[in-house]
Amino acid sequence: MNNTQKVTVTLRNGRFRLPAAAKADDLNPKALLLYAAAQCAGLTVMGILGKDNIVPKTMEITAEGTLDTEKLQASSVFRSFRLSYNVECRTLSEQHAVSQAINHAQEYACGMVAMLGYIAPVSHQISIVSTETAKV
Repeated sequence: MNNTQKVTVTLRNGRFRLPAAAKADDLNPKALLLYAAAQCAGLTVMGILGKDNIVPKTMEITAEGTLDTEKLQASSVFRSFRLSYNVECRTLSEQHAVSQAINHAQEYACGMVAMLGYIAPVSHQISIVSTETAKV
């Protein structure tokens, strides 16, 4: 079985941050690469959404990479990457805009995601919910 490295960042106060107790200094170099990818993807999405003045209620991005070895080693190489986006919006129309922004960032606009694609295949998953009902 291959080893999977995983890093999750959450949008807090306009920045993407690791969980409260975690620090970038504590991450191994391969996890740092995933951290950079999650940060870049998040900032790219937020930049796209900023043009329409849309700020999601919450956004969490998890970057995962599957290594070619069972245990993490200096010589381990990534064989695939996956970015998972979990977003909470206020309205259904925001949901659509966020989905488009994520797809645009993932496919064209984020340089880190593009660089990961030179290393191994990159896939993504989007989960978006809206919490406010439309007023009738």
